[in-house]
Amino acid sequence: MTVRERVLDLLFPPKCPFCQKILAEPRAPVCPECRPGLPWLEGAAGERQVDFADGCFSPLAYRGTVPQAVHRYKFSRVRALGKPFAALMTQCLSDRLPERADLLCWAPLSKKRLRERGFDQAELLAREVGRLLSVPAVPTLEKTRNTSPQSELEEASARRANAQGAYSLLPGAGLIGRRVVLVDDVVTSGATLSACAALLCQAGAERVYCLTLAQARSH
Repeated sequence: MTVRERVLDLLFPPKCPFCQKILAEPRAPVCPECRPGLPWLEGAAGERQVDFADGCFSPLAYRGTVPQAVHRYKFSRVRALGKPFAALMTQCLSDRLPERADLLCWAPLSKKRLRERGFDQAELLAREVGRLLSVPAVPTLEKTRNTSPQSELEEASARRANAQGAYSLLPGAGLIGRRVVLVDDVVTSGATLSACAALLCQAGAERVYCLTLAQARSH
């Protein structure tokens, strides 16, 4: 731990993202009281099929205390939650990914949504996972059409239509022959990840894997 990290821990003690109690062990992502009760996804339950992707991995189900923690991160702008969430995602990826990734990218917000929120929650997760794994997190995609939030759409068909054509590749992506991990916060229908993964494949990525903190089931 660096001196700066020690000072920050003293001034702003890290809290458990799920119960908000101060962590006795500042570097732990979750407190020991919450850990056993979290909706961990094990084995095949932690993988989802996403079109155009070679795998989609998540450490948690989107239930219990998880939705409230994710909402606090995204909508209450508690950026500090990005670190413990990314730690859980990093362990999940390390356990499940069959090969080392060449780079990470993320499903980006539109410029309008980014101005409203003040930060891109998926970018923050991708950059922290990349830091932990010593793998570069690279801006690769942009959202070219502002859409309704996917969380407001219940039907999978509506989510697919909402994401269709909403993303494009940034110039000079340089993905040919590379193994890419695409990061987002939650996967529900998989429409957003599928739309982004299709572009990465078209750009020549050898493999595309998706990584999210949590997995929800679409209605």
